[in-house]
Formats: sequence, structure tokens, C-alpha cells
Amino acid sequence: MKANWEKLRRGEPMYGCFVSTGSTVAVEVMGSAGFDFLVIDLEHGMSSERDILPQLQAMQHTAALGCVRVESHERQRVHRALDFGAQGIMFPRVDTAEQARACVAALRYPPGGVRGVAVLVRGSQYGARFAEYQAEADAQLMPMLQIETAEAVAHVDEIAAVEGDGVLFVGPMDLTTSMGIFRQYDHPGFTAALRKTVEAARRNGKPAGILVPKAADTKRYLDMGFTFLMCGTDLAFLQSAAKSTAEAMRKA
Repeated sequence: MKANWEKLRRGEPMYGCFVSTGSTVAVEVMGSAGFDFLVIDLEHGMSSERDILPQLQAMQHTAALGCVRVESHERQRVHRALDFGAQGIMFPRVDTAEQARACVAALRYPPGGVRGVAVLVRGSQYGARFAEYQAEADAQLMPMLQIETAEAVAHVDEIAAVEGDGVLFVGPMDLTTSMGIFRQYDHPGFTAALRKTVEAARRNGKPAGILVPKAADTKRYLDMGFTFLMCGTDLAFLQSAAKSTAEAMRKA
């Protein structure tokens, strides 16, 4: 493995973004842009499971850690991404402690988890480093549990108390939708949900993360106690830059 999550465990912030186009070129560009990690988005992005491997390969020679957001909690889908070399898995819509335990277990080899054992996989350099990979897996592979419903916020203390590593990651758009306050990010109810999540994470020695609406909002969320921050996608950056350039040319 090329890196680990010790910076995050020390309480230092890490910054990342989603990659949703499925383009290996986009992944290389994003990985070289200065982000600490990238999350290949299978839930809402254009990638399929077969696209994970080439994107992780494209990321290999950048500084960014390669992660995958799976579209469900199915154990087999998690194993595939890990075998390909993913260094973190983001799980959507984790509403209960039982679901959280299953997600964390999917990243761990027995006896601490339920991950299937295969030696000739890219994650272990096709078996050349399997012993080291297996020994380091608990420290090197990070589960990210998405808190994105009112139910998840109601159970966030129990979710945070689940044994093992894991980022509690707030999905603002889904959470505000669930709360009936769509995209009202200054709403007192949403702010209270964020504080409850951060406090639960802190009590249990875990980092809290969030998708930041705009990069300019980063300090606000850092001040609240979030240390795992994401902003944007490769698609959004492309769209924004293209639109801005076209408009500037017309004005000129």
C-alpha cells in the first residue's frame, strides 16, 4: 500500500473529491491536483464495477489515496473493490448500528470481519505482499459510513460506538431532503444534526466527514470539528470551467 490514514487519525484534516465520469484521464488529473484522496462514485457516477480497476491504476502514481463509494452494502461488491486495490470504502445510507457493523466487517479479514481471502489480487501486488497486506489491512483500509437520513442522525451515537475504524460522513443533500429542509444548509435543524454527528464521532475517537457545498465553506466545517472534507466532482469541475470559459470568450 502506498499510504495510510494516520494523518486523519491524528485529527489532521484531509481533503478529497468524488470522481464520477469514469475517465482514467480525469482520475490522473484529479489525483495530481493536490487532493489527499479521491472517491470513485459507483452510487451516482458513470462508472461500473469493471471501471474501478483502471481508475485505481491511473491513481497509483499520484499522491491521492484511492477509495470507492459502493452503491449498496452487499459484501461481495466491497470485496471486489478492495481486491482491486481500493484503500477506503464509502457506504451510502447507513442508518443503524447493525448496518454499520456489517459495513466495517466487510473490510476486515476473519476473525475480525467477513472479508473473503484471495491472494492473487492487485491489492496485495498479486500475492507478492499478501502477508504484509493482510497484517496491515485493518490500519490501511478505511470504512466511511454515510449519515444521510434523519434515522441515521437519531442512531448516530450507536453507529459511532461500533467497534473499529470508520469515518462518519454526512451527505448534506440527502440529509436535508430526509429532514424536509432540502438544501437549507443554514437551517438550525441541519446544524444541530451536524453537531450531534461530530460530537458522537469525537466521543468514540472517530473522524467526522462531510461533503462541503462550496470550497469557501471549508473553514466553517473545520471549525465545527469535521476533518474529512470533500468538495465537488470531476464532472462538476469540468462543467464549471467549460461554462466559465465559454462565457468569458463571448464577453470578450
